[in-house]
Amino acid sequence: MTRLLVVFALSAMPVLAQAEAVPQSQAEIGLSFAPLVREAAPAVVNIYAKRVVEGRESPFSGDPFFQQFFQDFGTPTARVQNSLGSGVILDASGLVMSNFHVVGGATDIRVVLTDRREFAASVIMADEQADLALLQLDGAEGLPHLALRASDEVEVGELVLAIGNPFGVGQTVSSGIVSGLARSSASLGRGYFIQTDAPVNPGNSGGALIDMAGRLIGINTAIITQSGGSNGVGFAIPSDLVAQMVAQAAAGQDSFVRPWAGVSGQTVDAQMAEALGMERPIGIVLDELHPDSPFGKAGLVPGDVIVRLDGAEVNSPQEIMFRLAVAGIGKRVSVAYMRGGEAQEAEVDLIEAPKAEARAEITITEGGLAGLTVALIDPALMSEMGLPLSATGVVITAIEGRLQLSGMAVGDIVLGINGAAITSPADVEAVAASGGRGWAVDLLRGGQQVRLRFRL
Repeated sequence: MTRLLVVFALSAMPVLAQAEAVPQSQAEIGLSFAPLVREAAPAVVNIYAKRVVEGRESPFSGDPFFQQFFQDFGTPTARVQNSLGSGVILDASGLVMSNFHVVGGATDIRVVLTDRREFAASVIMADEQADLALLQLDGAEGLPHLALRASDEVEVGELVLAIGNPFGVGQTVSSGIVSGLARSSASLGRGYFIQTDAPVNPGNSGGALIDMAGRLIGINTAIITQSGGSNGVGFAIPSDLVAQMVAQAAAGQDSFVRPWAGVSGQTVDAQMAEALGMERPIGIVLDELHPDSPFGKAGLVPGDVIVRLDGAEVNSPQEIMFRLAVAGIGKRVSVAYMRGGEAQEAEVDLIEAPKAEARAEITITEGGLAGLTVALIDPALMSEMGLPLSATGVVITAIEGRLQLSGMAVGDIVLGINGAAITSPADVEAVAASGGRGWAVDLLRGGQQVRLRFRL
């Protein structure tokens, strides 16, 4: 064993000597990541964020029996929560992209560069659904930055590097390949991702996934793990979505706006493909279209199968949402679909989810329902709250005070209160004014009707 170790050490000596030389050709560069890292790493930063978290200091804390009954009992307290992540500089003026879960709700953000310079930063646009946040560094200029590469050009098998600050140990580079594209599942939420086997760990969030030309192809955001560490299954938000957020911020918007589809559907499987007369499983079969859906106005109907959107194949609802978000409001996209086994095409104008000129929203301030905020459902609320396309009537948008103990939740659709039908926020206000301490509320939650009874 000792002899083998000596041989290994000796054979490594020429390699170490060669590593000191600067590669002079593309072929030589391919033998080492060092030149690539030297150029790209300064554009990846560490982010330290602080946020104030409201909570309650309960006298029953730590008691396994009483704590479950008195979760909302105790003195209100506030504590400072620290988070650590990474970010990518996108231009010389200090525009930085990171993850929403790194800086969302932060009251103080500090960004540290590889040369140890520090900058305060502010969020100029954030979107929880996309898990992206765009920051501006205060007083920054002439900073190193990464160019974007269109994520649609990326192929499975390409070599990539992940750069970030895992576990807070300092900037770290890991290598791997693109192991999958168009990843989306219930466990990953509503997103659409590039998958990589480059080791990604907590703290890498918001860091860069780059190609062999040093171009940004994704923002590292999530891992699938059973141990808390990397199992070689990491996910990055595609650069095309990053580019769309930057473009909207440059246009003066302060919130990310994505086109509204107004459709619901499901992935076509083998059995469905056979029933629909298709040669192979592909696309999304439409179950429902809202009356104002731009797809409906383009001529599509329930039962149609969308196979391509804006020239790209789509096989999940998340892919359709991603393609729409990347295209942006005001664009016209081509849609290829199947109807009765025949190929069809249409042009769809991408619009923002329609909303009432003045949203009908009411907050109850007195009586047993004080603290309840409800609004009339419109397509904009459907999109914001993930409500079904068939939803009508009144939805709960906020709950405060003692009413939080009632069992009602934000997103519940109110059908009736104390036997009175509810069709508008004014109906809720009227019932609240006439009610006593006892309440019976009929709700629609997750497609199921629920009745709550409580006294306050």
